[in-house]
Amino acid sequence: MNRRDLLVLCASTAIASPIAARAQQKAMPVIGFMHFGSPGRFSDEVEGLRRGLRESGYVEGQNVTIEYHWAEGHPDRLPAMAIDLVGRKVDLIVAAGGLLVARAAKNATSTIPIVFDIPDDPVAAGLITSLNRPGANLTGVGTLAYELTFKRLQLLSELVPHASVIALLVNPKNPNVEAIVRNVPQAARTKGVQLPIVKAGTEGEIDAAFATLVDLHASALVVVSDPFFTSRREQLVALAARDGIPAIYAIRELVASGGLMSYGPDLASVYRLMGIYAGRILKGEKAADLPVQQPDKFELVINLKTAKALGLTVPQSLLARADEVIE
Repeated sequence: MNRRDLLVLCASTAIASPIAARAQQKAMPVIGFMHFGSPGRFSDEVEGLRRGLRESGYVEGQNVTIEYHWAEGHPDRLPAMAIDLVGRKVDLIVAAGGLLVARAAKNATSTIPIVFDIPDDPVAAGLITSLNRPGANLTGVGTLAYELTFKRLQLLSELVPHASVIALLVNPKNPNVEAIVRNVPQAARTKGVQLPIVKAGTEGEIDAAFATLVDLHASALVVVSDPFFTSRREQLVALAARDGIPAIYAIRELVASGGLMSYGPDLASVYRLMGIYAGRILKGEKAADLPVQQPDKFELVINLKTAKALGLTVPQSLLARADEVIE
């Protein structure tokens, strides 16, 4: 080989190497992950997603890339996050943290597959056409969190049996708040319990809501499942402790932060299901053909230390049904 041929070969190799590298990068699928909350507060859930992906044969950093977008509790950021992920041409979007996230993703693309988790009925919310055959480009997990609101009221009444007024804290910015307000108080009245509605959609409104509980003579509080309330867990727990208000929440994370009690789906398990679906879609299955799943695990968590601080004795009937007791 003469010197000229050697230079041509080296130049060809130099050009081909970046092209090959880009082709190799393109071969690794990219998942766009968008969430209503903040990364530090949902580390267990993200690990659940990774676990589901591993069960489907995908390991982050080895044969799949995940690009994370966090709204930090600001719903106005969601549309831009979704548009950015679509512009990056991700292979799939995981829209986690509620209906607003799923809607933002749906509004941004009708072609990129979307896997969601929402506490609402996804059919009634207009995301899909059927639970068994979602159609279009969306599927995921419906956590039934709102349907469990009355169950939480029953559990709280069992712990605080003499409470005749139990307030219901809702986020007025939640698109399904009307359905919650319409159905749960009526069911409560059949149990002889007054259930006034208290609304809070900002940090300041949460403070004001707790001040209102005094005027309502509320003896306890049911906090409706909502990504905003999850993002404000420390504030909610601190105010309930300050005012001596027994409260029940939708997820265990608030009880782990010092809250009294929670009942709802195990979110790490929910995210695992999302990860499994994401893996199946990356392997070629269509979101339209994958039935919307329901959580396979619900948990009752009780914080005995908090109960003692509130002067409450937890009935043995509740302790026997608890999946976790924090002491």
